[in-house]
Amino acid sequence: MRTVVDYGAAIAFGVAYFVTKDFQKATWVLVAASAAALAIGYAVERRLALLPLFFGGMALVFGALGLVFHSDVFVKIKVTVINLALAAFLLGGTLTGRQPLKLLMGEALHLPDAAWRTLTLRYGGYFALVAVLNEIVRNTQDTDTWVKFRLGLLPLALVFVATQIPFMMKHMAKGDAPTAAEPPDAGF
Repeated sequence: MRTVVDYGAAIAFGVAYFVTKDFQKATWVLVAASAAALAIGYAVERRLALLPLFFGGMALVFGALGLVFHSDVFVKIKVTVINLALAAFLLGGTLTGRQPLKLLMGEALHLPDAAWRTLTLRYGGYFALVAVLNEIVRNTQDTDTWVKFRLGLLPLALVFVATQIPFMMKHMAKGDAPTAAEPPDAGF
């Protein structure tokens, strides 16, 4: 259920775009699917988790701006804005001696502070890279290519998380059962 809530709006947007070839219609689907995902997440968990609320809220805001101004640029830059915000939060927190990723995931994982720092830097670097790649694709490619790129970010996020699992398992406190980490959402 969590995967549907986290990735359903992005997938619905991509499907709508390729079925209709109309970015505006696909943006309507994005906005509706984001609202539905937030409602489903709340119904299942009886709370609005911080990251899904952030992602869903950003999709609603940027999608609404795109619909009002009849421009695809708002949905496209949303990916950059979200990923830059996450990179700044993680890397900035690390630079100030905090453990922001531990704050977000601390209940699920028990790692030493040095491991949290390494993991936070890796996630921050991942988000910064996705933001840069989005800007390159957004500014150099057509809309069809950008939508394909955006959908390609979903499996890329899963691959990134999979590459971090051995590191997390190596540094987990003895007796902790390994839990699947949440893949980083690149912004839908």
